[in-house]
Amino acid sequence: MKTKIVFSEKCLGYGSWHIESPERVRRTAEILKGLGYEFIEPTPASEDDLLKVHESDYVWNVKKSLVEDPDTPAYDNIYEFARLSAGGAILAAKVGGFSIMRPPGHHAGRNGAALGAYTRGFCYFNNIAIAVRHLDKSTLILDIDGHHGNGTQEIFLGDEKVTYISLHRHPNYPGTGVVSERNCLNFPLPPDCGDEMHTKTLDKALSLVDLNRFEIVAVSAGFDTHMGDLASLGLTEKGYRAIGKRIAKLNKPTFFVLEGGYQGENVGKDINALLKAYETTD
Repeated sequence: MKTKIVFSEKCLGYGSWHIESPERVRRTAEILKGLGYEFIEPTPASEDDLLKVHESDYVWNVKKSLVEDPDTPAYDNIYEFARLSAGGAILAAKVGGFSIMRPPGHHAGRNGAALGAYTRGFCYFNNIAIAVRHLDKSTLILDIDGHHGNGTQEIFLGDEKVTYISLHRHPNYPGTGVVSERNCLNFPLPPDCGDEMHTKTLDKALSLVDLNRFEIVAVSAGFDTHMGDLASLGLTEKGYRAIGKRIAKLNKPTFFVLEGGYQGENVGKDINALLKAYETTD
């Protein structure tokens, strides 16, 4: 059975000029629909779910469009768009699906920009953190975006129910994730390191955790690591197939939430490569 894709066309309704544009997700959805994936539509996250992760003042400021930085504008109705994207992550968590909603989330900390970053890196609410807190299960978060998920690390640092693993490009925005800290295991990689180094690093990272501790795996699935994308690690579809196989071998209920990936044509193909490997590995 193919993984269900969580998507609503409503998420295409803002930010046409930005690199984090509707087109990247529109094209991704078109490709996955053409490949026969079943699509399901989310509902917005409740404010109670947002407040399990974010400070109340921050949620209020997003609601009133009072929070803006050069990477993360205060678009009209951005609170509703961001709440729907968080709802997409929650639905993906419930059904073991893959949310391709926007805006992304892993740079958003409890009160906005996290761990010393000056921007929120296209993120308003931390979608994957909201979904993890909604489930309230022991969780391994695997972040394969090309940027370190500084918001996710800030939210879960020291949380005994969660282990966070991030493979990301360094040096790069936001400049964090250079070393591991407590339950947050960071693996900085050089630009364009390629499929082989990435796969070996992922194997090393997964060998360091006791998988018996976890009830569920949550994947911050960024595809800006694709060769030539914004945070390129030189990955190809072969690299994403390798990731899918490793996740399958964890033998845990898993859900996926889209983070970066700005070449819409490649993102859809890369998601398919990852999911086909994830779904067919014995």
